[in-house]
Amino acid sequence: MAGIPRLREYRGPAILSYGFRPFFLMGAIYAALAVLIWLALFSGRIELASVFIPRDWHVHEMLYGFVPAVVTGFLLTAIPNWTGRLPIQGLPLLALFGTWIAGRAAVLMSSSIGWIATAAIDVAFLVLVASAAAREIVVGSNWRNLKVVSILSLLAAGNLLFHLEAHFNGSADYAIRLGIGTMVLLISLVGGRVVPSFTRNWLARRDSARQTPGRLPRPFERFDAITVAVSAVALVLWIALPFERATGVLLMFAGLMQLVRLVRWAGDRTVGDRLVLVLHVGYAFVPLGFFLVGGAALGLVPPGAGIHAWTGGAVAMMMLAVMTRASLGHTGRELIASAGTQAVYAAALVAALTRICAAMHPERADILLSISGAAWAAAFLGFAALYGPMLCSGRGTRPA
Repeated sequence: MAGIPRLREYRGPAILSYGFRPFFLMGAIYAALAVLIWLALFSGRIELASVFIPRDWHVHEMLYGFVPAVVTGFLLTAIPNWTGRLPIQGLPLLALFGTWIAGRAAVLMSSSIGWIATAAIDVAFLVLVASAAAREIVVGSNWRNLKVVSILSLLAAGNLLFHLEAHFNGSADYAIRLGIGTMVLLISLVGGRVVPSFTRNWLARRDSARQTPGRLPRPFERFDAITVAVSAVALVLWIALPFERATGVLLMFAGLMQLVRLVRWAGDRTVGDRLVLVLHVGYAFVPLGFFLVGGAALGLVPPGAGIHAWTGGAVAMMMLAVMTRASLGHTGRELIASAGTQAVYAAALVAALTRICAAMHPERADILLSISGAAWAAAFLGFAALYGPMLCSGRGTRPA
């Protein structure tokens, strides 16, 4: 029996041949530009024609602008593998990408078009992505991955809530926590399967020639399911009651379980492969975030420290890890982290650590925020420069 074709005959631009190409490239560029704009806003050098206050514009464009672009690129590439169906490409992909661009422009110019039109244009993107994912998963009878649609629906609901909350309350707080909590839960679910799987595959190949192979990561077990469940409850409590003592205690407990979970994945044995190691480094910010956010609920540390451990650390580094691996693998290149790729990872790590330190040491915030912003921009623009050629062409060259 002939196998299912992975791609229909396609003669258009290479960048529209698969979902990861436009969304990874433009998502990375936008991530860098949005943070550079935020630094100029924070210092008072520029003003935006947005209905959002500067902080909310920054948070919104990270949580509901940059993040959905990369998540969409990943899902449009993963779902055909899950279902055996053909990927979205060509004009349908261009229409989806154009909707994302329209959302970014609408939020930027929202004071001119009004908050209702802005919300409608902006929320439409995640609704379309969730609908497309649901259709492909249902038609492909891939029922176990329907939970991805639930995550996308939560993000869409959080985005709508953001617009409503910002308009009626002047700032968005619940929607910010809902977006962050959703992403942490997504990383716990997807990362909890991807990290040990990629680690096991690499260690198995490396250990195949040894007489006494070392330990391998534990697969997804009951402990992992309980950890995700406890983390989800802690996140819900944090979204609703972020500064209650019970919230802090449960967040701390969830952080401990997440740390034990990470240790069980044998990350200390992956130093030889930076593409695998970066997954463990990125996931390490998940328990760190739980500890710091829990500490904030108990009045021990500033709230921003844990929030940026999750966003600038876990979300950013896990996304860069997925973007680099998927870009290499799906363009037929060897899965090796070049010197340039490792520099991208290092810049992202510096950005995350200095941003956490800026929250912990407000007296040095100006210099630390500048370092963090510069490192963040270097990481994502570095990805665009290194991987852009292969994303825009049928094959291209390996990044230097």
